[in-house]
Amino acid sequence: MTDFSADVKLAQAGDTAAFARLYSLVYKDMYHIALYSLRSSHDACDAVSDTALDAFSSIGSLREPAAFRSWIMRILSAKIKKHQREYFTETEPLMEETIPEEDFSFENAELHEAIQHLDPQSRLILSMSVLGGYTSSEIAEVCGLRAGTIRSRLSRIKEKLRLELSGIA
Repeated sequence: MTDFSADVKLAQAGDTAAFARLYSLVYKDMYHIALYSLRSSHDACDAVSDTALDAFSSIGSLREPAAFRSWIMRILSAKIKKHQREYFTETEPLMEETIPEEDFSFENAELHEAIQHLDPQSRLILSMSVLGGYTSSEIAEVCGLRAGTIRSRLSRIKEKLRLELSGIA
């Protein structure tokens, strides 16, 4: 795991290049997590952008520089939840996001469809674990749950996907 401490301290002192270096280390994970949680590339980009702005403006409040990654993911999690709440208040029908043609395969389509059947928190937990490589402790900190709860939910999520993809469910 990367030690963010030096760049966090510089960013807290107003060094924008240090913040840019920090952001460059986490933005891909943030985007993938947001995309799998929100199912829309536009909303995922919005959530990541909002997160970056909030993180940049409030980096001075980060008490433990080594915890930058989990801190920014907590901000992202809040932005994702905000977007998910907006889905239920919109009056226009939502357009379904499609898989880009270059990434298309029947396996991808089936997996994409199976993931869409998960509840929003399950998609967040799965994407942070599988795409972001976060530990159950880090995910627990972001989601406000215990690490044991994350491990058991992750196990149930994977089993549900396995059964659905094998045609048993």
